[in-house]
Amino acid sequence: MLKIGIILGSTRPGRNGEAVAKWVLEQANKRGDAQYELVDVAAFDLPLLNEAVPPSYGQYEHEHTKAWSAEIAKYDGYVLVTPEYNHAPGAALKNALDYLYNEWNDKAVGFVGYGSAGGVRAVEQLRLVTAELQMAGVRNQVMLSLFTDFENFSAFKPMAHQEKSLGAMLDQLVRWSTALKPLRAV
Repeated sequence: MLKIGIILGSTRPGRNGEAVAKWVLEQANKRGDAQYELVDVAAFDLPLLNEAVPPSYGQYEHEHTKAWSAEIAKYDGYVLVTPEYNHAPGAALKNALDYLYNEWNDKAVGFVGYGSAGGVRAVEQLRLVTAELQMAGVRNQVMLSLFTDFENFSAFKPMAHQEKSLGAMLDQLVRWSTALKPLRAV
């Protein structure tokens, strides 16, 4: 069975992303088409990229990098849950992506963004980054608005149509993750 990591990309205190990521996990687990797990970037306590050797060599010096590598390597695909800060993804998620290279290659990725404009600008930037990491970004994405999907900008209460958006994105993610699996077997 496919393994999909739902990566919570915010480490900010009081982050809205935790409720969003748990909702994604809850909805995904109803499907039965893959094994879904929550991966919290904050739990890995990654400092700003501090590996001297480029990640494409896979020669990791630090234990935090080795732990992050082992966690990411075990998945067939990912859902990146990202806030939008200043028209961009949060620095913690970008940093976590930059730590690794081969572990991301030939895997599918879907996006769940949240912010005042639904996180769309953050996702657009992440599409460029993940393409460079040789990931296949699926077209459908979930765009959660702080104005309509959160009460008082903090209590997550997604509109009913968001479940359909999430389902469509996960459908594509599972298909692409399945299609790419033989590439990683080579």
